[in-house]
Amino acid sequence: MRAVIQRVYDASVTVDGEVVGSIERGLLVYLGVGERDTEEQLKRICEKIPKIRCFRDEHGKMNLDLKQVDGQILLVSQFTLLANLRKGNRPSYDHAADPKIAEALYDKAFFLFEEQGITVSGGVFGAHMHVRYTNDGPVTFTLDA
Repeated sequence: MRAVIQRVYDASVTVDGEVVGSIERGLLVYLGVGERDTEEQLKRICEKIPKIRCFRDEHGKMNLDLKQVDGQILLVSQFTLLANLRKGNRPSYDHAADPKIAEALYDKAFFLFEEQGITVSGGVFGAHMHVRYTNDGPVTFTLDA
C-alpha cells in the first residue's frame, strides 16, 4: 500500500464535468492498494496520515498536524502508484490489487478517517478523474505500508 500525501490550500476532484469531492485546507491523499495489502496496513496508514506534523505553527515550523489546523482530507484512489517501471517503458501493474479488493479498502479508508473526526471527501473509484489542487509549500510525502 502506498500513499502520496500533499499539503494543500484547496483541492477538488471532477468526474464527467461534475465536482464529486472538494476540500479547503488539508491533505490530498492518493492511495494505491497492492495485491497483498491488508485492512491492518490500511488502518496503520489512516491513523498515521492525520498525525503527520506538516502544517506550520506560529513560528513557521512544521509542527502542527491535520486536526490542529482543522484540516480536511481529499482521498483519491490511484493504482498507478503501484506501477513497476524497472523493465521496458510500459508500466506493469502486476502487483496492484484486484479492483474489488482495492475498492473495498479505499471505501474503508473513508470510515477510518471519519472515525477519527476528520472531514474526508473523495473521488470515484475506477473513474477517470481530474484532480485540481493548490499545493502548499510544496509539501509532498510518500508513505508505504
